[in-house]
Amino acid sequence: MQVSGEPAKNSKNAKGVKKPDVNDAMCPSRLVLEHVTSRWGVLILIALLDRSYRFSELRRKITGVSEKMLTQTLQTLERDGFVHRDAQPVIPPRVDYSLTPLGAEAARLIAELGRWTEDRLAAVEEARGRYDERRAESRRAMSQ
Repeated sequence: MQVSGEPAKNSKNAKGVKKPDVNDAMCPSRLVLEHVTSRWGVLILIALLDRSYRFSELRRKITGVSEKMLTQTLQTLERDGFVHRDAQPVIPPRVDYSLTPLGAEAARLIAELGRWTEDRLAAVEEARGRYDERRAESRRAMSQ
């Protein structure tokens, strides 16, 4: 996947088909990236790394997600091949969600970014404070 600002050395594969390039506005990889990096997509993938979940369990695990958004995001991730939906023909219906091998690969990468974010939160908050203070000083100077 080409994600740097440098142009690809060979933008076509052996069959002459254009290679995916996330920097290309028309590349379908952008939509996949959007699905796995959306707020709920990230949290669902990370949660499913632990184990499979029933819908209601997953909703309790990921606080703040609405039933509608959880349903839509699970359907999107299932369509993209990241999530497996296992509907049991029992009464009451039982549906379990788990990661496919592709989903587990993506989830491990995203979970690492999540851990990095948690580990660096204090540094980010300090940077925000410095930025906000500089902005406030600049506004005060301009208003005088």
